[in-house]
Amino acid sequence: MAFGYNNAANAYKTNSVNYASKEQLLLMLIDGAVKFVKKAHNDILEKRVQEAHINLTKTQNIFYELMATLDMNAAGEWGKNLYNIYEFITRRLGEANMKKDAKILEEIIPLIEDIRNTWCEAEKISRGTR
Repeated sequence: MAFGYNNAANAYKTNSVNYASKEQLLLMLIDGAVKFVKKAHNDILEKRVQEAHINLTKTQNIFYELMATLDMNAAGEWGKNLYNIYEFITRRLGEANMKKDAKILEEIIPLIEDIRNTWCEAEKISRGTR
């Protein structure tokens, strides 16, 4: 029974990504960043060093992707500021990973959540549902 559920869940995830708008894909990425950074925080507290490394690396990779796909020409000054925030987050994630320091993550988790909330509002506005 679990096999059928897993196949259905994987098909749903695949379809969600394949048919998502750019805004929805961005939200999926940032939701993943929130999920992975929180897991990493818990991993550090529980002394699961390898799992913390994996989850911090996943979070960093999401922000590297966001940085790489940010259209600096179209975004102007706002884009430069956003890029700097993403860069700050990736730097702090790297420091947290090297030191396995939960306090660093406690500093940046609210920032990552704020970014998610901002993009969520922007996505609602773009759909005209706000």
